[in-house]
Amino acid sequence: MSLRHALLALLTAGPLTGYDAAKRFGGSVGHVWHAPDSQIYPELKRMERDGLVAGEEVRWGPRSTKTQYSVTDDGIEAFRAWMNTPLGHAPVRDAHHMQAAYFEWAEPDAAREILRRHICYHTEQVELLTEVRDGITAGTDPAIVRRLDRYPASEHARIIAYKAHTYEGMISRAQAEIDWAHKGLELIERLEGT
Repeated sequence: MSLRHALLALLTAGPLTGYDAAKRFGGSVGHVWHAPDSQIYPELKRMERDGLVAGEEVRWGPRSTKTQYSVTDDGIEAFRAWMNTPLGHAPVRDAHHMQAAYFEWAEPDAAREILRRHICYHTEQVELLTEVRDGITAGTDPAIVRRLDRYPASEHARIIAYKAHTYEGMISRAQAEIDWAHKGLELIERLEGT
């Protein structure tokens, strides 16, 4: 996946300025694809140059304008082609599991703290992702409201079901990390004592 595909996914819910795309990114596709604002603006310009989005100047305040981007037919075609292409898996780079594999080099208290922070982070992720998933299924999450407004009611159940399914997977993955870290704490106790 590239930032380009993430932005196309975001723009399929309707036109956005660069500012609005950056603002909404984190609460939508940003849960599955991270990108800082500094990458979003230049990518939108490249996408416009490549004909995947069209930029239109719109009023912004009393005396200025901003560019609002809409997906073009070529952009829809590119997004659909990407969506219909099975993706390979990237090589794994997992610093947390790498660190845990060598805990024999760590002080037991340091290893415990590492695992506790892992639990804290993933617990926060479970809470956040559950809140978003629940908002999607209830039809109240701002990103889903915007998307549903753009598509006919006959498509709403499919849209909601696929989005909720994705969040279920992310919640399960975060919960598995919590369970793994708890087992790691138990392992430290068994091997190192208190």
